[in-house]
Amino acid sequence: MALNYLKKGVVELSKYPEFVPERVRKPISDAELERRWKLVRGEMKKEGIDCLVLQNDHRYRSGMVRYLTDIGNLSNPVSVVFPVEDEMTVFSNGGGYSLSQTPAYGCRGVKDRIGVPLFPTYVAGLCDADARGTVEIIKKRGDKKVGVVRISTMLGGFYKYLTENLPGVELVEFTNQIDEIKAVKSPEEIAFIRHTAKVQDYVMEAVRSYLRPGIYEYELRGFIIHLLSDLGSEEQLIMLGSAPLGQKAGHTAHYYQNRRIEAGDNVMVMLEPNGPGGYWTELGRTFILGEPTPLLQEVWNDALKAQYYTAELCKPGATGAEVYEKYNQYLEKNGYAKETRIHAHGQGYDLMERPGIRGEDPMVIKPGMNLAIHPTLAKEGAYIFCCDNFLTTEAKPERVHTNPQELFVIDC
Repeated sequence: MALNYLKKGVVELSKYPEFVPERVRKPISDAELERRWKLVRGEMKKEGIDCLVLQNDHRYRSGMVRYLTDIGNLSNPVSVVFPVEDEMTVFSNGGGYSLSQTPAYGCRGVKDRIGVPLFPTYVAGLCDADARGTVEIIKKRGDKKVGVVRISTMLGGFYKYLTENLPGVELVEFTNQIDEIKAVKSPEEIAFIRHTAKVQDYVMEAVRSYLRPGIYEYELRGFIIHLLSDLGSEEQLIMLGSAPLGQKAGHTAHYYQNRRIEAGDNVMVMLEPNGPGGYWTELGRTFILGEPTPLLQEVWNDALKAQYYTAELCKPGATGAEVYEKYNQYLEKNGYAKETRIHAHGQGYDLMERPGIRGEDPMVIKPGMNLAIHPTLAKEGAYIFCCDNFLTTEAKPERVHTNPQELFVIDC
């Protein structure tokens, strides 16, 4: 099955002389990067921000750095200085013959690529080399007001060094402004999102042909990851679990996926990989090696209704907090316990990004947001997790996945 969902030619020849798009698996276009820079710099100018500082150090939450650089996740932190009137400086692990893990052929809008020896698991003098370089640049530029982006995903040592070594510089939180921009996807971004969803649809369908009694959960996970990698996925988070019918087959981390799957089991599979180009969606289904019980089928049907009820609420003007409150009222009315997790959330370059469908998030829903909606329902031992992605529109959201929304029965 060919997966040519991204048309060739989406990424045009680059006007950046050193950048070689053919060396990158699925680069975003120059025009899309420039659109982002323009929007972000516009917000910086409104608040008199001289430069931004951002850093990533997590496989599944490196989206801020990628949003401005199109540099994917590396094995060590990537730190960025983003001036309001100049090109970026990027710090990454390197030095000597390996000046940087960010080669010129993979960078745009970057003036300086600086490799510094980084040892984030703490060796004094090596855990803050990028912070020292960042401070030096800010002082040399004479910046007076610096926006710090997504402090929650920065290494503590990095942020601590900034705060202790920039006297006379005003450090301000500048995350929400980019969150608001980043949450609404451009047509090009939506094409990448659809491609990721198609990859997941294909792989979930392939699970039906592989799943059988006698295999271990980790073998199923290995099959899934192999197929995803072949289809261009960059990062794979696979949550799955199995149990006899009548018992919970829930989200199990990979180091617990050691149970032998048997006839009569129900198997929950949660695909959380990104696709070529780094955009995330997620898809969750339940497989039955035998026949589902009437109760399990009932809970699945209720979860599907709950998902579409949530989608109907996610219209422009609503907030995540409002949707969360109404959803919990809906659950109680239908005899289920209230949701205490994050019920739904945005996705893009981050596995989880805003808006979050929780009481704490005031972000207003707008057209063009990519939402993973995943109701989790349980009743008398029957456990169901139903997950699909939806794109918000001017009216009701559109489901992006096309995988059948049903319990998958495996004859055995």
